[in-house]
Amino acid sequence: MTNKNKTSTYQRFSRKGLSRRSLLGRASVLGLGALIGGGVPFSAALAQEPVKGGILKMGLGGGESTESLDPAMALVQVAFHTTRTFGETLLDVNPDGSLDMRLATDVSSSPDAMTWTFAIREGVKFHDGSELTADDVLETMRRHSDEDSQSGALGIMKGIKDMRVEGGNFIVELAEANADLPYLMSDYHLVIQPNGGRDNPGAGIGTGPYRVVEAEPGVRYTFEKFADYWDDSRGHFDGVEFAVINDATARNAALQSGQVHIINQVAPKVAGLLGRAPGLEVKSVAGRGHYVFIMHCDTAPFDNADLRMALKYAINREEMVDKILQGYGSVGNDIPINASYPLFDDTRPQRAYDPELAKEFYEKSGHDGSPIVLRVAEGAFPGAVDAAQLFQESARACGIPLEISREPDDGYWSDVWNVEPFCASYWSGRPVQDQMYATAYLSTADWNDTRFDNAEFDAKLVEARAELDQEKRKQLYREMADILADEGGLICPMFNDFIEGVSDQIQGWEESGVLEVMNGLAPHKCWLA
Repeated sequence: MTNKNKTSTYQRFSRKGLSRRSLLGRASVLGLGALIGGGVPFSAALAQEPVKGGILKMGLGGGESTESLDPAMALVQVAFHTTRTFGETLLDVNPDGSLDMRLATDVSSSPDAMTWTFAIREGVKFHDGSELTADDVLETMRRHSDEDSQSGALGIMKGIKDMRVEGGNFIVELAEANADLPYLMSDYHLVIQPNGGRDNPGAGIGTGPYRVVEAEPGVRYTFEKFADYWDDSRGHFDGVEFAVINDATARNAALQSGQVHIINQVAPKVAGLLGRAPGLEVKSVAGRGHYVFIMHCDTAPFDNADLRMALKYAINREEMVDKILQGYGSVGNDIPINASYPLFDDTRPQRAYDPELAKEFYEKSGHDGSPIVLRVAEGAFPGAVDAAQLFQESARACGIPLEISREPDDGYWSDVWNVEPFCASYWSGRPVQDQMYATAYLSTADWNDTRFDNAEFDAKLVEARAELDQEKRKQLYREMADILADEGGLICPMFNDFIEGVSDQIQGWEESGVLEVMNGLAPHKCWLA
């Protein structure tokens, strides 16, 4: 921390990895509810020394020809992985939920969690040869705060009143206290770019261990080791290649034949069979990811609260988990939060399939009986088409005329999601509840894909950010969950495990339920045997 004269008014964080939950327990003493963890990467203690060299090849589903290398626009899985490979954020979330210092070396807060100081790492170079400065951080955050950027992080930037640079420090002044701000700064969209990416946001220039060599959206990406990368404990490969393989069968075949070392999105229905193939292993880990059906609350017929509730009661969650996830996940409850989150309230009643209630709400809605069109593509999530068909069958038993429109995978995330009023989707989740709600359910969030607009919900979100008493904060999150489940446009039938296929040649793998494929850090932390 370079501002040593502020130690009397600022709470500094431990450089050792503490869990967020344990630190929250000390909030009354510290005056803060957030955690900043280890300066040593979570995976530092490995059974063997990493082997340098070789080319990591990954086969990835979730790619489109419309993709951009602009981190602000990272919508789907492939864009997430490319962003993680060439770029870095101020902090990362470790598998245990603690925070790992990356481009920030130290973080401190005023006792009221209104003013935050991030000390920016010195000696870090961008791929264009320029050196990272606090001004680059400031401009990055300003760009993502601009509504014209259409950034996926716009929702979490809304609470910032002012940002500035003092020496080597990036300073954030909040409009309302937020004890979770360091977690928000770990959002994968907030990759630090030269001059904030204002000159060319899609140039693919970051500070990560690999620089972009070739980018062919929807087809392939190649990277080479960045010789001036600052962290010797990461980036063991000479290069990385991503092949975009949206077809699940082709993706599995590529792994089995040795064409790639890692694949994402292994479908639960084939996970057991794939895991018995020689020379590879299926990895699965529970986390915050969830498969959903989303309705626009401001678009007919879904602007009718009774119709939305009818559809929520017309879905058989248990059947869907059994038949679609086949043990690789758990039942959802029409909120984007599960037990993986701190301060989750497990006493909320579980919403169950109820044909009689569904019929009652449907009749009350006064719907004219015309087909209710649900748009879906296999690429929306593994098993999405089958899940939609199950939904159609259970809705039919309730007298609800659900019609399935199967859409092309390519262009789904640009032409259907956040455009059409009823479709299948997925969320990978976020490290803390505030981040998940601010990204997708705050009325002003750019990624508010249900068009949910509830003043009481928004007010409670702001109140929860400033609340340092965990029990009071937990109660606020419970109240928000009740509002969203009863009034929102989210149908969340299931939380999915992250399931990946991994060659035996890959070493250094660590389980992470934060986001898929080790939170996108397999190219950083793994190596070839």
